[in-house]
Amino acid sequence: MTTAYPARRTAWRYISLLVLVAALFGGWSWFWVAATDKAQATVEGWRAREAKAGRIYACGSESIGGYPFRFEMNCESASALFQSNQPPVEIKARNILVAAQVYQPTLLLSEFHGPLTVAALGQAPDLVVNWKLFQSSVRGTPAAPERLSLVLDKPVVESMSTGSARTLLRANHVEIHGRLAEGSVLSQPVIDVALRLDGVVAPDLHPAMAQPVDAMIDMVLRGLNDFSAKPWSERFRQIQASGGRIDVTQARVQQGEIIAVGSGSVSINPNGRPQGQLRVIIAGLEPFLKLIGAQQIVQTSPQVDKLAGVLDRLSPGLGNMARQQVGANLSAGINLIGEQTTLEGQRAVALPLKFEDGRMFLGPIPLGDAPALF
Repeated sequence: MTTAYPARRTAWRYISLLVLVAALFGGWSWFWVAATDKAQATVEGWRAREAKAGRIYACGSESIGGYPFRFEMNCESASALFQSNQPPVEIKARNILVAAQVYQPTLLLSEFHGPLTVAALGQAPDLVVNWKLFQSSVRGTPAAPERLSLVLDKPVVESMSTGSARTLLRANHVEIHGRLAEGSVLSQPVIDVALRLDGVVAPDLHPAMAQPVDAMIDMVLRGLNDFSAKPWSERFRQIQASGGRIDVTQARVQQGEIIAVGSGSVSINPNGRPQGQLRVIIAGLEPFLKLIGAQQIVQTSPQVDKLAGVLDRLSPGLGNMARQQVGANLSAGINLIGEQTTLEGQRAVALPLKFEDGRMFLGPIPLGDAPALF
């Protein structure tokens, strides 16, 4: 009798422990399902929000997993159709994995697997993008997004327009970060944007990009009424109408021995073109002027053409001599009109980078035209 009682007591302990484990297992399973439902609702809400702007996201097949500590949605043969473009554009990727921790369902982490193709709807791809690693994170809810980050390692962009691959851009590393700094997505949002580029090469975009470029640019976007889903052309029109602007709080660009830093503000005029000024400090002025072909730009500018024409009428050949002299003395002239300073221990000159109805000037040097934003 004295040994049966402790045995029964031990048995009840085991039974109680099993019941407790079962309850915990059931409770955790219920919690995982609830958290999974919330995370999935976040994804579906984001899809619905994007669809209002004509951006349709779909998967060839989907699967849900990650139990017990994560929510994972695996999207095979992912596609995005941008109906607002004319003609409509379709983007496809091999696979996208979206994950969230069960205790943090409003933070979605995604990993993309290439290649990614860009094509007019129903046509062969115009662009093909590959990478070593492509990840994103989105914090917040579809109605109130707070932060977005994109990170790419070894991206390569190739054009297929000629029938064979032609590299347009490649880089070692690219990061884009955006966050809500003030206001809300429904009222007067102010957006912080940070761009980080490492080893970007894009000679087809501009000859000056033939050598690797590193850049760090921080900007603040002001003037949005809200952040409802709409094309960016409409957002820029909204910024112009409300007197908004893009504040470049700090920027640093380096290519070899050339280093440039700058800050300032750029607004948008009624024609949809950039208007404003940044103060830029450049170390390595001589190689920079050679890189952008400044001598040829200045020698063929309308102002020099006009002056050369006047001089040629006075004495044939005098205009060409003046044109050559202008180019030869360009660096000295810029140093005279610019503010002499230092940058990271090197001699440097400060110049205004002006945007006048979309036309860009670095000091007296015309750099070209910026495209209209709407």
